[in-house]
This record gives sequence, C-alpha cells and structure tokens, in this order.
Amino acid sequence: MELSNSQLLLKRNVIVKSVVTPRWKEEVQQQLQGQINQIDSQMQQLEMQAQRMVGELQKQSLQQPGVNVKEQMDGLQSQLNQKQRQLLDQKNQILQQLQQVQTLDLETEVNTGQIDSFFTVERGDNLVQKMQVEILLRDGFIDEIRGDL
Repeated sequence: MELSNSQLLLKRNVIVKSVVTPRWKEEVQQQLQGQINQIDSQMQQLEMQAQRMVGELQKQSLQQPGVNVKEQMDGLQSQLNQKQRQLLDQKNQILQQLQQVQTLDLETEVNTGQIDSFFTVERGDNLVQKMQVEILLRDGFIDEIRGDL
C-alpha cells in the first residue's frame, strides 16, 4: 500500500462482539468446563506431589534424626495451601463466568475480544469515528462490520 504525504497509516483495536446463540452458548460452556476440568486435574496433581514430598521428608527424618522435618513440613503445607487457594480462586471465577453465560439471553451481543487493524487517515478525517470499529460475529462468522473503515 502506497501512502501519499497527506496520509498516515495507524493501528487501532477493533472490538469483537458475538451474538448469543444456542451454539455460541454451548461452545463457551464447553470451553469453560474444560478450564474447570484442567484446574481440578492440577489440584489432584498438586495433592499427589505434596503426599510424595511428605513421604520423602518422613524418610529423611528417619535417616537423619537431626533434620527439623516439622519446619519443612509446615513450609510445604503453607505452599500447598497458597497454591490451592490460587487454583480455587481461578475455579470460582470460571464458575461465575459459566453461570453468567447460562443466564445470557439469546440474540444479545457480548464482547468477546479485540483484534488489531490498520487504517489510513488524512487531513479532515474524524479520528474518533475511525477508531470506533466493531465486528459482530454470529456462530464464528462475521455478521456485521460497524464503524468507519
């Protein structure tokens, strides 16, 4: 693209919205449920790792009686509790999102992201209008492009 001296190429964020359809709801719910399952799996792995480490510490205490195993176990428990809280917080946020998706009315529009777009401006253009562009999707297909391209 060749620009004249009176034009400028700029980048803008384009808002992407989706129309809530039964298919969209189902896909989003599946994605969120997949994230929940992944967090549950991480929590199980964390618990198994903690049990192995406790077992190792107990073996170590039998082999080296002078080692302060209680402090190490307390530190391990503290780390485990912190990581579990983080994972539970993530899970609760996703559960809230899942609940919100379930209550959305069909045919409403929801923000689903942003993408970058390049555009040209020249003297006399309304920059505010040129910056306000949206793409509306229906089941993944572009249904409408809104704004001044």
